[in-house]
Amino acid sequence: MTIITRFAPSPSGELHLGHAFAALFAANAAGEAGGRFLLRIEDIDAGRCREPFVAAIATDLAWLGLHWEQPVRRQSGHLEDYREALRRLSARDLIYPCFCTRGDIAREIERAGDAPQGPDGPRYPGLCRSLSDAERRRRLAENQPHALRLDMGRAMSLVGPLTWMDRDAGIQRARPDLFGDVVLARKDAPTSYHLAVTVDDALQGVTLVTRGTDLFAATHVHRLLQALLDLPVPCWHHHRLVTDDHGRRLAKRDRATSLRSLREAGVGPREVMAMLFQPAAEIDKILRNITKT
Repeated sequence: MTIITRFAPSPSGELHLGHAFAALFAANAAGEAGGRFLLRIEDIDAGRCREPFVAAIATDLAWLGLHWEQPVRRQSGHLEDYREALRRLSARDLIYPCFCTRGDIAREIERAGDAPQGPDGPRYPGLCRSLSDAERRRRLAENQPHALRLDMGRAMSLVGPLTWMDRDAGIQRARPDLFGDVVLARKDAPTSYHLAVTVDDALQGVTLVTRGTDLFAATHVHRLLQALLDLPVPCWHHHRLVTDDHGRRLAKRDRATSLRSLREAGVGPREVMAMLFQPAAEIDKILRNITKT
């Protein structure tokens, strides 16, 4: 089987060392097996994504010496693929509209006193799951803001036990129930990360999903969606994260040092690659020295 990997950044900021490691990891996994390396732009969030960052992603990756197949898939150009997946789930009565605000959910969790915790925090308490069809139709007719949630209990009862393979951690028993009724779309966002990445990987023929360990738990949900939508099942490899000296993963929101700023400071691609395999404290030291000059 041909190994097909992908690097799928969001154009909401500049790429940093963590992105460089993820891109190189995916490209090397494909290259070592004589496979294919794809680039995907995850630009569904119109409020945060910016076109200049799309061009910057290509510039940074080319500077690192990476090559990828054309055309590049951009999620914003394939919304109908996600709508079709939602229609298929709806036809099986697996999704329902949720009209709860964050405040509604917080108040219900506080009232319950001991809300079950999931990988992303307290699980949704299911307030809208039991709404009658008539009440749902009324609220939808009034154009009330809502999300579409997966009925996790019903979904799991349909597919039964599931497993997935991580090349580093081995065979995993799928536990999507840990997340509760996850959001698959919102009125202002036609798809969630969970749904989009699952559909994209299937349509692009990805056979090996490489990504950081921070997304390990999310794979439980993706494996369930694959079963519900009758999609092919890839292997996964969740690699280590590039972190700062405090053990926190590098992130755009924390203004992690960008690849562009390193390039402009005279740092070369080989130096960046060497830096990725240094201890976090050494990386911090190198970056501090670069930013001082």
